[in-house]
Amino acid sequence: MENKDSLFTVEGMTDEELFARVDHNSLESEKITAPRYSYWRSVFRVFFKKKINIVILSLLAFIILFAYIYPSLISYDRFGNLLDSTAKHLMPGAAMKKFGYNIHWILGSGASGQSTFDAIWTGSRISISLAFICAAINMTVGVLVGAIWGFSKKIDMFMMEVYNIVGNVPQILLISVLVLILSPSFWSMVFALTITGWLFIAYFIRTQVIIIRDREYNLASKCLGTPITRIATKNILPFMTSVIVTLLAVEIPSYISYEVFLAYIGMGMSDMSLGRLIYEAESAMVTPGWQFEFWSPVVIASIITVALYVTGQNLGDASDPRTHM
Repeated sequence: MENKDSLFTVEGMTDEELFARVDHNSLESEKITAPRYSYWRSVFRVFFKKKINIVILSLLAFIILFAYIYPSLISYDRFGNLLDSTAKHLMPGAAMKKFGYNIHWILGSGASGQSTFDAIWTGSRISISLAFICAAINMTVGVLVGAIWGFSKKIDMFMMEVYNIVGNVPQILLISVLVLILSPSFWSMVFALTITGWLFIAYFIRTQVIIIRDREYNLASKCLGTPITRIATKNILPFMTSVIVTLLAVEIPSYISYEVFLAYIGMGMSDMSLGRLIYEAESAMVTPGWQFEFWSPVVIASIITVALYVTGQNLGDASDPRTHM
């Protein structure tokens, strides 16, 4: 019969090497050996899983980059060919025949003999910049105020009165009045779109916060003396990431739509934005041979707003933790 001790014998190793004391470390025992979880990495993994999101995001990135890079590489002169009557309202073929076969004239020329292609991308840069600045201001102020508004009942009483007064004034009317009072410039349009725009975002966030403010972990934090601002920013806002991203997807295109609409009715800014281009080319819509002047900025504005909206909506869906399971 085999010796019992031989079961624990390994050739070439001593008993000290076979049996060594292992120190117990309570801190080490609490460490989790699972892979580190990254919320945003998971969000982007879900987002890029759909190929249509990659296509739309690539198109949007190209348009935005082109709108900022191309105008900086050219010297756009709106009235450069104003005195040349043969340079006005040309179709793409006629424009390239007159000025040469290059990218500037692939969409023809406008009422002042300017390149429609150059005008569109110069205007796109202005409209996109306006949308991003207004969205950054309104979303930042609206989300922070809304989070505190929904959590504090004292602030809620005051802010509801403000909202009931300001919220019942048609926003497009208020914006129009402010634009008329101020000089119709880029920054006056930013001011008009943000002076009350944040309030509607804050009210939406307030409604969402009320739904989750009385959950156990928030009540526990409040009992422990945690400030309301910290509870709102640390406990509540991270829980609402998908809601905020979805809201942002709606806000950015809406500012481009506001700008285009105000310019189309003659109340927009003086800068040659997309809305201004559409307004000045209104007569070309029904004139044979001039349609490129009107439909080109319309198509670009539509592509930008739709791409921004779809990308934001899909990113909002991907940021919902339930999609990561």
